[in-house]
Amino acid sequence: MVGFLKTKEKKVKEETGIIIGEIPSNAEIIEEYWVNKPYAKVVIAKTSGASEYTYFVDEIKLNDIERKTYEKIREILEKELDPRKIGSEEDIRKAIIDFAERIYNKYKKAFKGIDDTSWNKIVYYLERDMLGFGPLNVIMQDYEIEDISCDGVGRPIFVWHRKYESIATNITFIKREELDSYIINLTHKAGKHISSAFPIVDAMLYGKHRLAATFREEVSPKGSTFTIRKFREEPFSIIDLIDNRTISPEIAAYFWLLLEYRNSIIVIGGTGSGKTTLLNALACLIKPGLKFVTVEETAELNFPHENWVQFISRESYGISGLKTGEISLYELVKTSLRYRPDYLIVGEIRGEEAFVLFQALATGHGGMSTLHAESLEYAIKRLTSKPMNVAEVYIPLMNCVALVERVSIPSHEEKELRFVRKVRNIWEIKSFNEYIKICEWDPVNDEFIYNFERSYLFDKISLKTGKSKRELLEELYLRSEIINWMYDKNIRLVSEVANIIKRFYFNKEEILKEIKVPLAREEKKPIPLPILDEELKEPIIDIINKLSLLGGKAEIETLIRGTALDRIVFWRCIDALKKIGYIKHAGQWITLTISSSAISE
Repeated sequence: MVGFLKTKEKKVKEETGIIIGEIPSNAEIIEEYWVNKPYAKVVIAKTSGASEYTYFVDEIKLNDIERKTYEKIREILEKELDPRKIGSEEDIRKAIIDFAERIYNKYKKAFKGIDDTSWNKIVYYLERDMLGFGPLNVIMQDYEIEDISCDGVGRPIFVWHRKYESIATNITFIKREELDSYIINLTHKAGKHISSAFPIVDAMLYGKHRLAATFREEVSPKGSTFTIRKFREEPFSIIDLIDNRTISPEIAAYFWLLLEYRNSIIVIGGTGSGKTTLLNALACLIKPGLKFVTVEETAELNFPHENWVQFISRESYGISGLKTGEISLYELVKTSLRYRPDYLIVGEIRGEEAFVLFQALATGHGGMSTLHAESLEYAIKRLTSKPMNVAEVYIPLMNCVALVERVSIPSHEEKELRFVRKVRNIWEIKSFNEYIKICEWDPVNDEFIYNFERSYLFDKISLKTGKSKRELLEELYLRSEIINWMYDKNIRLVSEVANIIKRFYFNKEEILKEIKVPLAREEKKPIPLPILDEELKEPIIDIINKLSLLGGKAEIETLIRGTALDRIVFWRCIDALKKIGYIKHAGQWITLTISSSAISE
């Protein structure tokens, strides 16, 4: 797979300790796109004889004259500039470019053969190496990359691409000293220290990217290693997740209702399944003005809310096993309760902080968190075992559990499997060992099957607010219409979505008028539902409600599964509804021709 690296390019770059392989002339180009036009692009290709794709970083090259000029200017900049005294990253960028231009203008006669095009190339490399991530900067700028992994000297850098998953790149560290130096520079930029005495580091780089690294052979026999998990500057909104089909508008509306009434939600799943992404998107549905506190090991959550207190744990800086200066998640969760939050959000529960979180839920606080678990059963086992030690009687305080997974589905266009993230199941916790499945993803048809009518939490909300369960279901439908409207209008930025949510709470009639959603059902004159057979009354109501929740149109099989009706009873109901003109039946689709809120029982 990496045989193409054994070319003359290796001889050119060996002395720097790193190889950036050229794209072989016989490579099959699968896809290419610019990352920083016209200086850097990415090429996904298959090399001759290889069975897998390779990720090629293709940067504009400096000729010998440009290289010498670049090296001289960088040498002067490193001696004269102290980034720590300048300020923000943007200020440093401006200072580097301004200072470089002054050097160039001052010694212009000495820098022969440098025109405007050459100078722009030099500035690109100055920014790349002094402000960015050097030879890995293109990868860090690539929107499609989720994380970058170096497994040691002599092994290609691997990336996780949103489309192609784990693939090797054309970049390889071939000298131990170069890799060690690169990791030291990364950790220093993160304000941390790594050495043979302290060979493991977990840090945050500027841009909120997360770095995990090991140094030399102290804990990793093949030498230094590192992984960078990239942080999205603009997090996924709930509309982005709907566009990716991770969730549906109805699921989003369901969570929105739960959050309004301070129900707790825990997102479970494996590593890289999208737990934090979903948690971040759901938190934006919290009613504006509510106060919430977040507790994390590394700052990954990113909200548009103003009334938000953010806590980050701190590692110890002692030696010989001392815990000097350590501030754990457990202590931060305890501290957060003194802030009287409406919602307490823990990035991930792993240890004794889970016990404090459940104590907070017991006292009426809303709560959200993520937990590593592949199923609901394992999530319960982890919570009730050491070191979490949550008592079984407290488990129902975890009102709702969503399982998110990375799954493979057929791509009809490309005729191959593609990997996506899906909310696989949603359960409500009624009591220990009593769980109600509210939603599940059907992998055969790639669709979500709901059963909101079974919601135990809606029953609790109904008792608390005096609203009937049917009113709550209609409210769910209304909110799914708002979410659908945002999707249709391409309102995707988190800040934009939060603004619509805010308008919904503070000027509901105006936003509903804009979206053209009917107002409250009390304003409508009920239309009687003629029932030819009394035993069909309840099934017909179920079918109408399910159609409403599915946007007024559904496939027959989806409707049968969603209502859980016997097929004979189902078709009797369909025939009755067709006779009175409440539905249309065409092919595999059934369409509701009247709003469920207008029907009198």
